[in-house]
Amino acid sequence: MSISKADAKVSISQLGGISGFLRNPGLFLFTLRRGFYVGQDALGNRYFERPGRQRGGRTMRWVVYAGVPEASTVGPEWHAWLHHLTDEPLPSSGRKPWQKPHQPNLTGTQASYRPAGHDYSGGKRAAAAADYEAWTPDQG
Repeated sequence: MSISKADAKVSISQLGGISGFLRNPGLFLFTLRRGFYVGQDALGNRYFERPGRQRGGRTMRWVVYAGVPEASTVGPEWHAWLHHLTDEPLPSSGRKPWQKPHQPNLTGTQASYRPAGHDYSGGKRAAAAADYEAWTPDQG
């Protein structure tokens, strides 16, 4: 991926403004000084690269999250690019009809999966064939 300095100059607004600085000052300043803007995904995460060989002979690539830093919000298109599996982000327009849209990890949220009988779902479930009665010793 060839990134020209004129096209990819990072602005303070791309990094979240003053709130972005307060959230992570080190990342903010490093990205402002060394990063080149590559793109943005549907969730608002912004992706940057530092051209030239860096660690291990690869370019540095990173993401500035739109909200709470959560790695599961990075879609498969950008995940492949971040991990150097592709040189360009995968196009989201080339999705197959059977592919579902990316969904972040919902563990710990109100939308997480809760099976029947879970305390947050009322703690009651239908009786099942595998139910058992606990053994108690004879009182003799």
